[in-house]
Amino acid sequence: MKRYLPFFLTAFAGAAFALVLNRTFEQPKANQSVPAVVPVQQAAYTASGMPLAAPDFVDAASQSVHAVVHIMAEWEQKNSYYDDFFSFFNGWQMAPQRRAPISGTGSGVIISADGYIVTNNHVVQDASHLEVTLNDKRTFEAKIVGTDPTTDLALIKIDAEALPTLSFGNSDEVKVGEWVLAVGNPFNLTSTVTAGIVSAKARNINILSSRDGSSIESFIQTDAAVNPGNSGGALVNTKGELVGINAAIASRTGSYSGYSFAIPANIARKVARDLMQFGEVQRAYIGIQIREVDGALAEEKGWDQPRGVYVAGILEGSSAAKGGLKVGDVIVSVQGHPVNSNSELLESVAQYSPGDEIALKVMRNNNPADLKVVLTNETGTTEIVKRQETDFLNDLGAALRPVDGETARKLGLKGGAEVYELRNGPLAGIGIRKGFVITRIDRRAVQSADDVRKALQSRRGGVLIEGVYPNGVRAYYGLGL
Repeated sequence: MKRYLPFFLTAFAGAAFALVLNRTFEQPKANQSVPAVVPVQQAAYTASGMPLAAPDFVDAASQSVHAVVHIMAEWEQKNSYYDDFFSFFNGWQMAPQRRAPISGTGSGVIISADGYIVTNNHVVQDASHLEVTLNDKRTFEAKIVGTDPTTDLALIKIDAEALPTLSFGNSDEVKVGEWVLAVGNPFNLTSTVTAGIVSAKARNINILSSRDGSSIESFIQTDAAVNPGNSGGALVNTKGELVGINAAIASRTGSYSGYSFAIPANIARKVARDLMQFGEVQRAYIGIQIREVDGALAEEKGWDQPRGVYVAGILEGSSAAKGGLKVGDVIVSVQGHPVNSNSELLESVAQYSPGDEIALKVMRNNNPADLKVVLTNETGTTEIVKRQETDFLNDLGAALRPVDGETARKLGLKGGAEVYELRNGPLAGIGIRKGFVITRIDRRAVQSADDVRKALQSRRGGVLIEGVYPNGVRAYYGLGL
């Protein structure tokens, strides 16, 4: 072994020397490159190395939670009028035993320091009792000032002073992608705040059905979490301004699953102001029939692209006719605000009142034209529509008024007394609902609240009340006196 060791050492030393010479004189290959060193930094940092500012919701949330209230509504359970009818003829002499009321909860937004609160119509409609709880845990009984089913909005009032409020923002300026907060009381969890972005605007989700097509659906769609109990609550921007009233969710389970919808603040402001001043919404109309401009219509008309709202018809003598609109015109803006769908047009017009003049830009035969239109109410005038005077019968817990001519014609009636408001009382207890038109009491015709009073004031025992609802369903109720 010792004899071969010098040979191994000599071979190893020679190999090492050859390797050093090769590395020293080797020329670099033409395609060989040294990778450049690229500085790497976190994506959340700007070029200056400062972190990007995340949206701050603290101020907006602190302003909002104190102005958003919890609403508990109660409804009397309704008895079947068939049961009442047959019980009456079977010798029933006493009013049916009143069942425990059913209840539901929602949210509302304080818009004035003296207690006016805007909420959804579906939260309070036909309620016999309303209780409002503030964020500071004070509770108040509330009364309904007015409702507007066409927009799913309502105005209620509590007797209080110096309340925190939310100021209205301009919902027309809300942008898709903008951060917003949903504030409300989901699942009775008071003062809950969730955040999301505006996903879309002017959404029509066909939730406010109306037989005459008067409903206005132009929702702000967001991905802020909204659940049962959030209805009537606030949608606010990062400035703490009210930009919408939360109203609905898109869900197959009844709970939040991705998208929620809010009524634009500009509509809510107009409706609340009208209900506060007049008790009725002053709805403005142009007097046209409209059609969505889609790809098929654009191709049919030879237009380059779908745009605006197509005027498919004009009502005779309407403000549209007087303002020079023509069938075939395409409305592309209202008061300088672009409209590209039926929902956007309805939302824009809903912010105005009868008598207001608005500027329309239309495309007529592919040429632009500017028009001025004076809006009117449903009857074609610019007069203020006020709530009809009612005669409240305290003993019955109901406000009655003569049925209006249009409803009478639609239902084929010669007259009757409409149940305009209901409180806890005998009529609510036997199942009569708001809107019921009393036509006869004990087979004697009724034309007014005074007729109802006279028919009942001297009666004892069972009384048969006959009438009809606005949907044409006739009903009979037995009232024990």
